[in-house]
Amino acid sequence: MATKDSSTPTSEVAATPAPATPTPDVPAPAAPATDVAEVAQPVSKKRKLTKYHRVRAHANPLSDHPFDYPSTPDAMDWSLHYPNFSANDRKVEFCDIGCGYGGLSVSLSQLFPEKYIVAMEIRPSVVEYVADRIKKLREAEEGKYTNVSVIQTNAMKYLPNFFLKGQLQKMFFLFPDPHFKKSKHRLRIINNVLLAEYAYLIAIGGKLYTISDVKDLAEWMQKHLDEHPLFEKVSDEENSQDPTVPLVRDSSEEAKKVARNGGDKYLAVYRRIAA
Repeated sequence: MATKDSSTPTSEVAATPAPATPTPDVPAPAAPATDVAEVAQPVSKKRKLTKYHRVRAHANPLSDHPFDYPSTPDAMDWSLHYPNFSANDRKVEFCDIGCGYGGLSVSLSQLFPEKYIVAMEIRPSVVEYVADRIKKLREAEEGKYTNVSVIQTNAMKYLPNFFLKGQLQKMFFLFPDPHFKKSKHRLRIINNVLLAEYAYLIAIGGKLYTISDVKDLAEWMQKHLDEHPLFEKVSDEENSQDPTVPLVRDSSEEAKKVARNGGDKYLAVYRRIAA
């Protein structure tokens, strides 16, 4: 049974007309370079085309947003997201938190075709874009990209409503909001309280991936992960053999923007260990 935190319903996967871009041969648009960016609006035959609409680079996780979410993980109907999903099928094991325009999740779907990947994002316009992107890719390449989907939600509040204990094999936190002001550090997606939640959801041996172009934030995330008793840092040597790491570094739109601007990328990977 679905639960709502507001009276305004919002679909978990927006069923909107396919956008003019991107196609498999055309790269996705870059992530916003400022707090407010222009993003191409999907073309619709039923309404006049609005050439651009405004999308904020980040959203306040404490603001009231209308979300649909399951009352328990067992109540989640994943068949709405994956065409070939069945109740007896394998579970969703990869979760891309704050997925942005979906570059990592789409890339993971091809690298791990046997895994179900869910991208989570709080901004409705971005979720609509990613849903249209996945829809377009599925139409262009029949049988592909059926293992990836997107959900609009607040990951700081509702993750335990979606996943069982030890369900996830990989969690990704790519270029999260730095929340530069000290008074806002409590809103950072990696903190002591939320790490306990992530440790509950990640299977022993599973991995948590972080990357940022902000050195202060990268050090903050690594400090809190280093101090947590249920995570251990993965060595650079092991990371060099992990096929996921190049995607974390380079496949997202934000990663490409950082590369274009000549910025640094601070990567850290941690393994969930037994107590």
